Amino acid sequence: MTSERARSVESRPPPSWLGDVHDGVEAWTRGAAASRTSPPPPDPVQDGPEADHEAVARKILLDALTGQARSRKELADRLAKKGVPDELAVRLLDRFTEVGLVDDEAFARAWIASRQSGKGLARRALAQELRRKGIADEVAREALDEVDPDDEEEAARALVRKKLRSMRGVDQATATRRLAGMLARKGYSSGVAFAVVRDELRQVEAPTDEDLAGDW
Repeated sequence: MTSERARSVESRPPPSWLGDVHDGVEAWTRGAAASRTSPPPPDPVQDGPEADHEAVARKILLDALTGQARSRKELADRLAKKGVPDELAVRLLDRFTEVGLVDDEAFARAWIASRQSGKGLARRALAQELRRKGIADEVAREALDEVDPDDEEEAARALVRKKLRSMRGVDQATATRRLAGMLARKGYSSGVAFAVVRDELRQVEAPTDEDLAGDW
């Protein structure tokens, strides 16, 4: 019996990779490679229901409003950039406006207060910035009407005095041109700019009581 089994084994054709290690390894790994190409089992998390688009859009708005007020246009632009559909964006922005989270009037007043005190901007420059923020002209005009002309002039004087510290030795004509140009870029009219500059230069050039006392 043993001899018959041995003869049966001897009669089988040898494997094609017999004697070649590379072919043997390839034959052994062929099944593993086939299993890797088969589709993975379904993932209940990945294949779950679609994300709540409204919740995602609402989070985008809340994140944008954290620590900083924004105009409605700024928020609409951010939603559009994130691919939020227009219909959903309008509905959410309307809702945020109803509850007071979006308020272009309050935004305009806060923007004016910050930019006038921080940058010394005049009403004309502030109006241009509010327009770029998407604030309606009527809303911007009402907010700008609250600016006190005296505060605006004082802001211009503060700008001139600060700039004069770095202009020692500059002749009066050059100083006048540079200072007036600076105020024009800040939104001041030419009349206000030249009046403030002339007055501030006159005060700088006028002798003080200490100067007069030193002459004696």
